[in-house]
Amino acid sequence: MAETVAQSLSEDLFALLQQERFVTLGTIDHETGAPSISSLSWVYAPSQQTIRFAVDNRSRILTNIAKEPQVVLHLIGAGSSYAINGRAAVKVERMEEVPLKLAMVEISIEAVRDVMFYGSRISVEPQYEKTYDKKAAAKLDNQVMTALRKA
Repeated sequence: MAETVAQSLSEDLFALLQQERFVTLGTIDHETGAPSISSLSWVYAPSQQTIRFAVDNRSRILTNIAKEPQVVLHLIGAGSSYAINGRAAVKVERMEEVPLKLAMVEISIEAVRDVMFYGSRISVEPQYEKTYDKKAAAKLDNQVMTALRKA
């Protein structure tokens, strides 16, 4: 059976990306040319064709996408595992509404693939917890997600 490839997020995936969520991002390392994986949580989809995320503006992710903008975002949710391919670009170098020095990156989606292995589904989605001051974490998360939505 041929692989089904969508050019945008489904309604279910779009809904999942309306709030902070654990995802991984694949880039090409600017020095070695090898694949590089990073974990992110400040991620938001303003539309079914676009995903934004925030990252420290000293992050290697930024150097990697400056050299090679092709990326893949890996999302686990809606009962499966998805590879979202696209072109990334820095939208904002320094998010002013946030106390940390964060950059905002925007991905223009080119393909969305269900990459779950045959005959299975995700029964429990990944969970994480902040290991620093819960009140400070909630405040920062709110500031970052608000900035991602407003851009």
